[in-house]
Amino acid sequence: MDLQEQYLRELKVLFWDNGINPDEYQLERLALFGTLVNQKNSKLNLISRKDVLKIVENHIFISSYVSEFIPPKVSRFLDIGTGGGFPGIPLAITRPILRGVLVDSTAKKIDAVKEFINKLKMSNLTAENARVESDEFIQKYANSFDLVVSRATVPLIILFRYALPLIKEKAYIVAIKGGDLMDEFKTAELKYKSFIKKSTIFELAYKPSNTRNEKGKKLVLIELNK
Repeated sequence: MDLQEQYLRELKVLFWDNGINPDEYQLERLALFGTLVNQKNSKLNLISRKDVLKIVENHIFISSYVSEFIPPKVSRFLDIGTGGGFPGIPLAITRPILRGVLVDSTAKKIDAVKEFINKLKMSNLTAENARVESDEFIQKYANSFDLVVSRATVPLIILFRYALPLIKEKAYIVAIKGGDLMDEFKTAELKYKSFIKKSTIFELAYKPSNTRNEKGKKLVLIELNK
């Protein structure tokens, strides 16, 4: 069995065990993405080397799983600190109606992400080597996004600061994080409470290997009004 076929089987088990039914084409693209990341990772550290064997569960599936929590009306997202394309590429595969901009400050990582986007033929994504807090990026994308996603890259208070110039009047922040988030959230809320309409923290539990969220992963969903 080649690597892509192995990833496809793993993905099917994870999705089906959790009552999620993406179409075959989406599953095949996710499996291909995993294969591309694995191949590139031998030259460029996109994910932890020790985590390569768990790439499907810990990276591809969990990034796709995020789409289950995202409100249906959003249309354009920004992925801050995308690294190897997480969660942006799996999110855009499972929610193909979304358009996204994937940003990272490391040029080699963005070069890899551009290659993945090209090979996956994802016309709904672009990738940029930039810092989202820079004047140039803000001028280009001010008031553009109704969703900002990020995977454990910065504290929530910094994510708010990055997001506010770039979002529309109504938007959402989605952050995937581990550990106890209460102190981090309270710190962010103290400064940005006037912008927060609603906030929810979801436990990212899933079958068969994380039924009680033993991995401690959480998803923070924050609805904002500017």
